[in-house]
Amino acid sequence: MWQTEEFGAAHEGRPGVVLDDGSEPKPVYFDTGSGGHVHESSDWWIYDGTLRAPLATQLRASCACGWRGKPRYPLDWNLVDRRDPDLFDTSGPEGDWDRHVADVEARAIPIPEDLVALLDQVEQRLDSLVDDAPLAALRAISRLERVVADAARTAAFHAEADRQERSTIGPGLGLPEHEARQRLLRYTLSR
Repeated sequence: MWQTEEFGAAHEGRPGVVLDDGSEPKPVYFDTGSGGHVHESSDWWIYDGTLRAPLATQLRASCACGWRGKPRYPLDWNLVDRRDPDLFDTSGPEGDWDRHVADVEARAIPIPEDLVALLDQVEQRLDSLVDDAPLAALRAISRLERVVADAARTAAFHAEADRQERSTIGPGLGLPEHEARQRLLRYTLSR
């Protein structure tokens, strides 16, 4: 799985598979015996044509937001180490996903440069304070949590009050629309 610190699970990437007919297969289910839990997986290396899994012939980039890379990369199962499939080269799809995330970031509302610099300073100072004076660091973190919670709540209310079109909030935050709405809701309800 590929992730960025800023977007986390909202834009989690992975190698996706494509079947010979050009379709994307559904997850494969594994019955592990008794009990109500049936394990499912959509890891690319599962689609090797064994254990009733379809046979994938190509890889492409896949993102949790629903985006799929256009370039396809041949999948030669003779080159896949079944004991450690992570050794297989998936750099093509990962590069495509990197470009997708860069595009998401470019369309997001930029954070003012002076604030980025200030946040970097706070992070560096806290890192050194954690080692030198952990209780002082905890007090500073507590204050930051209050400041951030208040600012988040106010910003979420302003975004709602400005009647931002729902279609602009997601890209502005660099998130899929439903996750952006959940974030605003979480901020407005925080206390």
